[in-house]
Amino acid sequence: MTKYLISFPSAAMDVPQEEFQAVGDAARAVIAQAQAAGVYVFAGGINENLPPVKVSADGSVVEGTYPQTRRIEGGYTILELPSREAAVAWAAKIAAACRCDQELREFMYDPMS
Repeated sequence: MTKYLISFPSAAMDVPQEEFQAVGDAARAVIAQAQAAGVYVFAGGINENLPPVKVSADGSVVEGTYPQTRRIEGGYTILELPSREAAVAWAAKIAAACRCDQELREFMYDPMS
């Protein structure tokens, strides 16, 4: 089976504050479905209140990011699925729950994962 990343940037979720709880409940319901189906690997949102840091091989830490990854934020779900078609179907469920389009990416095969 292949792992897929389903994600969206924070700005894509344009939901009135009073509907945020309903969106969260709907998203958690989809995650519960994925868990029950045995395809769930991970889901979560980036904590945008904490700045990212880069950690070097020697353990030193500096604030910031690589320029090309400056804006990684939003929500992420990783599912392990039998096909791209299945991934599209799950991405559609997440899109409906979150009320915004989702990006779909496939992880390369890794025999260690």
